Amino acid sequence: MDQDVINLFAIAVGTMAIPLLLFMASFLLWPSSLIKVYYWYWRRTLGLQVRYADCGGYRFCYSCRGRPGLRPSILMLHGFSAHKDTWLSLVKYLPKHLHLLCVDMPGHEGTTRTNTDDYSIQGQVRRIRQFVECLRLDRKPFHLVGTSMGGNVAGVYAATHPADVCSITLISPAGIKYPCETKFDNHMQDFEDSHYTLNIPLIPTTPEEMGDMLKLCSHVRFKVPQQILQGLVDVRTPHNDFYQEVFMELVGENSRFALHEHMHLITAPLQVIWGKQDQIVDVSGATVIAETLPGCQLDLLDNCGHSVAMERPSKTAKLLLDFIISQQNIRSARNKKKC
Repeated sequence: MDQDVINLFAIAVGTMAIPLLLFMASFLLWPSSLIKVYYWYWRRTLGLQVRYADCGGYRFCYSCRGRPGLRPSILMLHGFSAHKDTWLSLVKYLPKHLHLLCVDMPGHEGTTRTNTDDYSIQGQVRRIRQFVECLRLDRKPFHLVGTSMGGNVAGVYAATHPADVCSITLISPAGIKYPCETKFDNHMQDFEDSHYTLNIPLIPTTPEEMGDMLKLCSHVRFKVPQQILQGLVDVRTPHNDFYQEVFMELVGENSRFALHEHMHLITAPLQVIWGKQDQIVDVSGATVIAETLPGCQLDLLDNCGHSVAMERPSKTAKLLLDFIISQQNIRSARNKKKC
């Protein structure tokens, strides 16, 4: 009887040890695979489904949750070299009944990448418009959210397709002529002075460079293990040539200040969220936008850098939701007066 108990205990310990050993092996040997599994699990936990939209030979990859309802649908555009899962920490704090769509930007992650595509801001706006039409998202005005590069695209989209959007949120958007320089601007000056031979801080090739990029993008200091840094590099490395191409397009004369040149055409209610310690695009850009569009709502966050959605997800979600509800209430009140 005692031997049976010992055997049972050994089997139980072995059963529990196998997953643990597999996890440790993945962590040490294949950290990039572990990262992909992590995103898959988080999407599943939050109720997000990954889908594909084939639009005239071009395929968009996006995650979504909920169905169109009383609240406007929310389309979210991520930043440079990121992907749809950038929004997971923010989505966690949004009500599950909202209709959310987080799309991989042109050429990024699961969305089609071609050598002939136009990755300028205007080119990306055309692709996002194609995505909107393909899903018939424009049947009813939607709320558009964009961060960093995605903020640049979102702002230009709202300026050129005003009938599509009921309101817009720009989170630390690129594409503004900022009165003050940042640490990243200094890096860019060195990059230009080297005739574009230096490494771009936003395209890391080693775990050390990845750590430096995270420090540059975030005021909050996340403690990231070396193996995870290596995994993040491994995930990105196959795409670095593409990121280099897109980056050079974004800093070119047609895209660098695209939002600045178009923002006076934005007619939809606008919310701007910005981290006060942003080292990529300076928070002074919020004042520039407010001077051009004095009716916009500014929400500046203390102790927050460029990665607003990841550093302050709960606060950002609340600000976003409150803004959407307030604008919907304003529209409802106007409609009642007309009746």
